Amino acid sequence: MANYLKMPKLSDTMSEGKIAKWNISVGDKVEFGTEIAEIETDKATMVWDIQIDGIVHKIYVPEGGVAALGTPLVLILKPGEAPPADADNPPGPTAAPKAEKASTSAGAATAPPIPKTTPISPVTGSANPANSDSKVKASPLAKKVANERGLDLSKIRGSGPGGRIVRNDLEYSQGGGRSTRSGGIGLAPIFPSRGDQIIPLSGMRRIIADRLLESKTTIPHFYLNIEIDAEPLMKTRTQVNEAMAASGGPKYTVNDFVMRGVVLAAQEVPAVNASFAGDSIYQYGSVSLAVAVAIEGGLVTPVIKNADQKSLSILASDLKVLAAKARDKKLTPDEMQGGSITISNLGSYGIHSFDAIINPPQAAILAIGTITKQPVVNEANQIVPGMRMFIGMSCDHRVIDGAVGATYLAALKKYLETPILLIS
Repeated sequence: MANYLKMPKLSDTMSEGKIAKWNISVGDKVEFGTEIAEIETDKATMVWDIQIDGIVHKIYVPEGGVAALGTPLVLILKPGEAPPADADNPPGPTAAPKAEKASTSAGAATAPPIPKTTPISPVTGSANPANSDSKVKASPLAKKVANERGLDLSKIRGSGPGGRIVRNDLEYSQGGGRSTRSGGIGLAPIFPSRGDQIIPLSGMRRIIADRLLESKTTIPHFYLNIEIDAEPLMKTRTQVNEAMAASGGPKYTVNDFVMRGVVLAAQEVPAVNASFAGDSIYQYGSVSLAVAVAIEGGLVTPVIKNADQKSLSILASDLKVLAAKARDKKLTPDEMQGGSITISNLGSYGIHSFDAIINPPQAAILAIGTITKQPVVNEANQIVPGMRMFIGMSCDHRVIDGAVGATYLAALKKYLETPILLIS
């Protein structure tokens, strides 16, 4: 029997998908479980595996093509089976798949306008056409210095009016493959300038742009911030990791402890573990923790389901598995949906503090900053060294009031500053 495999629904909010890569060709024999394609959805690029056996007879949507849910993508026949009469005009949505522009030449009609600027040349490279003849636009001093140093003015970008080369431009030029900065020792790198580029949006980047704009413009955000005494947390983490090393167990990250604290605080203040539902507020019965993971081309938020029923060690293990699957594009639709509260941690990038955009339909997201050493005042009013971490909370004011958000952050502060409560 002929099987038309159609664009599957790989996420709860997906309306169309892009064929990022076909792993099959016409004439290939496929079996149950074969990974036939990679599909870009509104949340991630996911592997699509086949649930039947057969022979690939026809592929309807090429790589780079975008198709709505239910659009026929490929026709699979049994060995020796004749194709159906509608093989060249398969049933499904009437709208033809739209191919995303692969280059600016193909998409010139819809590309954003290019700013009208004077072309510039790299510091080192081909000659600037504007300076290629003997009438180089340069100040007399710049010409004199260039002559003394043996520099080719036609290969130097001018920063003066109308692209005129001034003396300072020579300080950042290169001669003989080395820096010629006056008075310098040549330690600072010299980077060649790059021309303007138009980078087509991937399916993931396009949806990220749409969803975050929708979130920021339709959800009334407000922001709360707290400072955590991170010294007890760091001491406890060191002790736990030393014990794990002795027994051959895994080490824990700061984020592992933060995840556990976020979950416990959400159990204590369940009003933040909720969504706005139009004429009501939907409060989740369990905490399903979404964690932002940076991958090539964007950001995904895999979900640890029923996180309130999991220990520190299981949370840490689950996140490692989900993060690895996210980077390998192996996340399943179920692993990408159903979150009730989100964590975004930029501490490993050295970010001190930030405010995150809410991940709809959730009502709250936690922004975790890095841990820094700072002078603090102790109980004896003495200035001593301490360790501090800043956490921001973005709230949907339709669901969470300021007092509720503050109560939640107080609970989170309690757990993170008393980390023995996190270990179970």
